[in-house]
Order: sequence, then C-alpha cells, then structure tokens
Amino acid sequence: MNKIELKPGIYYVGVVDWNLRNFHSYDIHNGATYNAYLIIDEKIALIDTVMAPFAGELLDRISEIIDPADIDYIVSNHVEMDHSGAIPDVMAVAKNAVIITSDPNGLKGLRAHYGTDFPYQQVKAGDVLSLGKRTLTFVSTPMLHWPDNMVTYCPEEKILFSNDAFGQHYTSTKHFDDEGDIAQILYETKNYYANILMPFAAQAKKALAVVETLDIELIAPSHGVIWRTYIKQVKELYRAFSEGVTENTALVIYDTMWHSTESMALSIVEGFTRRGTKAKLYYLKESDLSDIVTELLTARYIVIGSPTLNNNIMPNVGALLTYIKGLAPKGKKGFAFGSYGWSGQSTGIINDAFIEMGVNVIMDPIKINYIPSKEQLIEIENKVAALS
Repeated sequence: MNKIELKPGIYYVGVVDWNLRNFHSYDIHNGATYNAYLIIDEKIALIDTVMAPFAGELLDRISEIIDPADIDYIVSNHVEMDHSGAIPDVMAVAKNAVIITSDPNGLKGLRAHYGTDFPYQQVKAGDVLSLGKRTLTFVSTPMLHWPDNMVTYCPEEKILFSNDAFGQHYTSTKHFDDEGDIAQILYETKNYYANILMPFAAQAKKALAVVETLDIELIAPSHGVIWRTYIKQVKELYRAFSEGVTENTALVIYDTMWHSTESMALSIVEGFTRRGTKAKLYYLKESDLSDIVTELLTARYIVIGSPTLNNNIMPNVGALLTYIKGLAPKGKKGFAFGSYGWSGQSTGIINDAFIEMGVNVIMDPIKINYIPSKEQLIEIENKVAALS
C-alpha cells in the first residue's frame, strides 16, 4: 500500500469506502473515507480508527509502517462507530495500548459500545499527552455532533486532528485538498455540514473560535481531504455556516399528483426570478433530500408545495418536513402552496410545520382548487415578484 506521510513520522492510515451511498440516513454520491492517523515518536499514537468492516485494511496500512503491537495510545476523538468501530480489532493486536477518550462522555460511550475491559484514560479540555518530541493537546467540542466529541492538536507539527469538523464525503486516490477539484471539495464540505452539523451551529461557532487561536498548517479531519492549501477558505465557510449567513436564493420544493401543484411551482420560480432572487426548483420524486438540504443551508427562502392527499400531504413532502425539522435551520423565510380537490388541508399542514420550525412565514398559503387557470398562475407569479 502507498504510504501517505503528512509530515515526517506522521501518516494517514485510513481507508476509502468507495461504495457507500447512505450515511447518517442521508444520501451521498461519492462514497466516504474513514480517516485515521499514525504518529511515530517515543510513544506511538493512533488517532481514531475506522468502521469495523475495514479494520483489516487499517491494520495492513499500519503494518507497512510499524508493528501494530507497538501502538501505545489510541486517541478516540469520537465514539461513533465510523470512528471507533475498529478499536476492538486494534486492541486485540496492540495489547498494551491505552485508549484516550473525553471525560466523561467519551468513556461512557466507549464502554457502552465495547465494554469495560479495555484500559481507558480520560482527558479534559487543555490536557496534554506527551509522545516524546511531540505532544497532543485535547480540545473539547461537545455536541459537534455528539456529547463526547473532541479534537486533538499537535503544536509541534501544527496539525489539528479535527474529527468531524471540516470534513466531507469526498473520495479520491489523493488525500490532500490541493490534489482534487477544490470547488467540488468545498461543495461536499457544505453538504456534510448541512446534513450533519447544521443543528449545532452554536457549537460550531465556539469550536471555530478555539481553532482561530491555534497555529495550524494542516487540518486532518475524520472524513475527506486533509487541508493544507485552502485552510483559510474552509474556515471562512465554517464561519459563514455557523453565523447563518444566507444568500438571495429561494428553494421551491414540491410534489405533484396531476401537475397542478407543479404548474404553481413554476409560476413561483418565475416570480422569484422577476424580483431578482435566484430560484432553484426541486421535484421531490427526482431529488435527494441531502442535496436540497445542502442548498437550504445558505438559502434565504424555502417554499414547499403539495396537493392534498387523503386530507394530508404527499408522503415525500412529509419526509422532507421531518428531515428539515430535525436539522433546525435558522433565519429562513417561506410559505406553502398546493392544489386540492375537495378538502384542501395540505397547505395548512405545511404552514403549521413552518411555524413550528421557526420559519418566518411571509405569505398566506396559496391553494387552488383542481387545475389553476392561466390568470391564477399569473396572479401567483405577481404575488411572489412583489414580495418585500
């Protein structure tokens, strides 16, 4: 296997899961990486592991560099199984290793997953572990995105092992940010943040403030590329995300039965376009929720439409609303629309969901019986174009 050296004596030993298409119950398109890092010093430290099915590949990579039995520490920045899953396999070989984890939630989580027999050492924010010439400093980042999360900083090498922060689901045979399409990498960074970290913007903002105090030459996350050239750009992205900065963009999202709601959606797009707002149209039967949420992160407007089905909304719309509610987007404006035959509850259901989520409802629901006329569609377009 090709050795990937970040700096002398520090290696990437993670794996690429080329075929993964669903992660955290959201769709991904390019697979994922589970990043682990090996530091060779007077003491040898492994920063995180990988998903359990890839434990053999992890150990093979380590074996190309050192005997895995010589590992002294396994630093577990995060309990979740894509990070910690191979701990039992590594401990079976590295019998004298100590697992470093956050106090108290890391210890609680690892014991719940893997039992109490392993030797654990708890660390708190500011604690320092000496490896010899190098040290590791631990920074607590709770709820980014589990209670146990922490990041690890090596000041002598100016490397931040950033856990889930600054990660993305991006796969390549290359592992540094300047070896791939940076536009695609930054988009996947946005996708990752939107679908996993969006509810934790306050925590992301606090973590970023800590990162700003560190002298960093490399950011080595648990997923995706290692940042060495575009560190400034990714930090700026995170600052905008955590502060809720929006763009003048509207997402018009709908499902339709006999195309009446669809025709309304098209008129709404035209209205936004006339008022100088960039509009993006999503048909739920053909769109991934994860892609919609990626755009929602920075969009200013969210407009959702559904016909009434059995006194309710279309199932795809219900799934969308459930997903968005869990991600708790902030600072959005929106309204509901839809067609109906005889009962017409769909727009009210969407409107109520918006209110519950904290969306600023800027227009009463637009509902049309059966098939909208040309005049009604023009009226819809004019209403949207006139929004203040």
